Amino acid sequence: MPMNPVVQAVIKAITLVQPDVASSWDAQRKVEDAAGKLTIADPRCRIDEITATADDGYEIPLRVFTPLDIDFSLKAGLHVNEDHRGTILYMHGGGWANGDVDFYSDACMRTALKLERRVIAVDYRRSPECRFPVPLEDCYAVARALFAGEVIPDADPEHIVLMGDSAGGNLTAGVGLLARERGEFRPRTQILLYPLTYNDHSESTLFDSVRENGEDYILTRQAIVDYIELYLRTPEDFHDSRFAPLIATSLADMPRTLVITAEYDPLRDEGEAFAARLDAEGSEVACFRMTDGVHGYFLYPSVLSLVRDTYRLIAHFLDDDPIPTEGKLPWTPLLGTD
Repeated sequence: MPMNPVVQAVIKAITLVQPDVASSWDAQRKVEDAAGKLTIADPRCRIDEITATADDGYEIPLRVFTPLDIDFSLKAGLHVNEDHRGTILYMHGGGWANGDVDFYSDACMRTALKLERRVIAVDYRRSPECRFPVPLEDCYAVARALFAGEVIPDADPEHIVLMGDSAGGNLTAGVGLLARERGEFRPRTQILLYPLTYNDHSESTLFDSVRENGEDYILTRQAIVDYIELYLRTPEDFHDSRFAPLIATSLADMPRTLVITAEYDPLRDEGEAFAARLDAEGSEVACFRMTDGVHGYFLYPSVLSLVRDTYRLIAHFLDDDPIPTEGKLPWTPLLGTD
């Protein structure tokens, strides 16, 4: 069913007035930094600032969002206890150049509360100041330290989930690949929200969604190309599977994976192709396409049904509950519905 024409017209208008990424990434970063400072803390979530050390000695800032159980009675007074069932290591989106933990604080608080899990957001170094593979290696170093008990001592490795959206989904998949190759730790679960997984976003790319959705739906094909140019150091990096995990020689023996794509996202098809390869090569994977979704929708207010439904999907997946696949649904089940 096509998108509502009025909504589509509004989205197209917003897309048309967006500045050019190649020349305005720094200005966009400043706007996002200012917006992030306006986030209002939720009293049901404790926020802590810690660090982890990168291989080159850089101290990577981390922000920890811990859901709380608050109980008050006149007789017993106020009791506040941590209330979580695991830990999510979150890698934010923003084309590797934009986004940071301030800009994502509202989404991380919401994720911690809705999924009843502690969230650790990685403030990895961004491009173009720090190009590939620095952001990926920062995320890997944090994950390695987290699994080793060096970030939060009580984090159970069996209940650590890697998660990211967009470029953060790309980094999440990259960490999963590096963990398999290096053998220093083994994530059990990862969640990728509309991830970039492929390297070719030209007009002749394999994927129709780049051509169909690459002009009028917030994230444009040219913006993807520009972000990649800001991120990579050399032409050889373009063919590196750490950057484009879909071109990896093997995707066997990867973590249990949930991939969520958006119907009107230019990255839709490559995310679904990544899930299909995981499935074909024996990894456990579920993949769903969100109806009427556009790239970046996860940051929208949680009152929107699209965001609420995404949390429903993630909660079902994390809790190993059957995911609804029949009747009128806000998503299209593609894989992992048996």
